[in-house]
Amino acid sequence: MSKVPSQTRLELPSPDKSLGQHFLRDQNIIQQICHDFKDQAEAIVEIGPGPGILTEHLALMGLPYFVIEKDTRFGVYLDQFLNKDQITLDDALQVELSTFFKEKNISGKKIWLVSNLPYNIATPLLVNFLQATDIKYMTLMFQKEVADKVFPFATTKNFMGSLLVLCQSFFECNLLVKVPPGAFAPPPKVDSAVITFVRREIPLVPMAEFRTLEKFLRQMFSQRRKQIGGVLKSYYKPEIIKESFDSLGLSTTLRSEVLTLEHVLELYRKLRS
Repeated sequence: MSKVPSQTRLELPSPDKSLGQHFLRDQNIIQQICHDFKDQAEAIVEIGPGPGILTEHLALMGLPYFVIEKDTRFGVYLDQFLNKDQITLDDALQVELSTFFKEKNISGKKIWLVSNLPYNIATPLLVNFLQATDIKYMTLMFQKEVADKVFPFATTKNFMGSLLVLCQSFFECNLLVKVPPGAFAPPPKVDSAVITFVRREIPLVPMAEFRTLEKFLRQMFSQRRKQIGGVLKSYYKPEIIKESFDSLGLSTTLRSEVLTLEHVLELYRKLRS
């Protein structure tokens, strides 16, 4: 069980700039994050809890709760809210999540993953999360540039990209809250946003095809502003490309960034066969 937080709090340490650390301090946003899936989740995993700003609240939910933190300085801060067996001081990129869930006896539960993702590793971490099928819900904070590639809340056109297709093939995504720089200490130079994810009961692409889809998307979106027919001819025969596009009523002179999710997935199904 998690500890009941004491009234005495350790002072926050200095953020490590090399790890992109900014400590969230806006209580309204903290509450929105911590209440996102509190009534649906059966277990919580927090990645990168830092000194425990969200942890303090999530630990009181009464659910199995575990954290993974790379910065070993934060162990003493997390000790205020959690027992030793709930804290893993390790690089989340090096943790095999399915194994971790089994070791913590939460595999098979509806896991809610919470994280404020550092900009420089947000995408590889997110790709790992997508493939961990025990994760049913996610509440993830990104810098605006990455968040907009997952759920286009700021970009109104030409927003299609590989990260959006990957995320929305396996999860339903929505904007939870926009986060201005002043919500953090120290304030970053850019805005952030919290995106909420619910895993699809039936994914738009089978999970067994994740790597195949990922490879296809790298090809399709390698040059988003060039005519897609010209981009794809490096990978597929011209007659197959033409036949696939004609069957969908699409022109090969389109750019991949203007396609819909449905069109991208239909092209994937036709071109991979």
